[in-house]
Amino acid sequence: MTQYVYKEITSPTGPLRLITDGKHLIGVLWKPFDDAEGLIQDAAHPVLVRTEEQLAAYFAGKRQQFELPLKFIGTDFQKRVWELLLDIPFGQTISYGEMAKRVGDIKTVRAVGGALNKNPIPIIVPCHRVVGSDGKMVGFGGGVANKIYLLDLENPKQQLALW
Repeated sequence: MTQYVYKEITSPTGPLRLITDGKHLIGVLWKPFDDAEGLIQDAAHPVLVRTEEQLAAYFAGKRQQFELPLKFIGTDFQKRVWELLLDIPFGQTISYGEMAKRVGDIKTVRAVGGALNKNPIPIIVPCHRVVGSDGKMVGFGGGVANKIYLLDLENPKQQLALW
């Protein structure tokens, strides 16, 4: 049976819960945290310590890419969308429509939005880099304010459309 381990950290975007299956990072969650059964807290777990260090470097402006063992838990479609997120360069954004095209069908734009909303490893798997077709900030599991913060951190010169 897989043992899931977590660590809670502070970040500029609020408290985060990092979760590993022992070998891979499988979750980065914002509060409120669910009291998931079977989770064991271990602040010294190597995958979680490495994740915390890389997130700290990212927030300090010293890291643009993460080097972590990731494992996606979701449907095949969700996993495909999440994998494609890793190809969006640091400091750049694409639209939901463009993301749907990359998945292979512009008609999947709503399904893409649903997959992005369920991204279990935000920040590291950069769903914040997907914006409305007009550049507006729409939807983000961590809240639009955090989406704006992350995009501004990555590209402070970018003009963000809020509404």
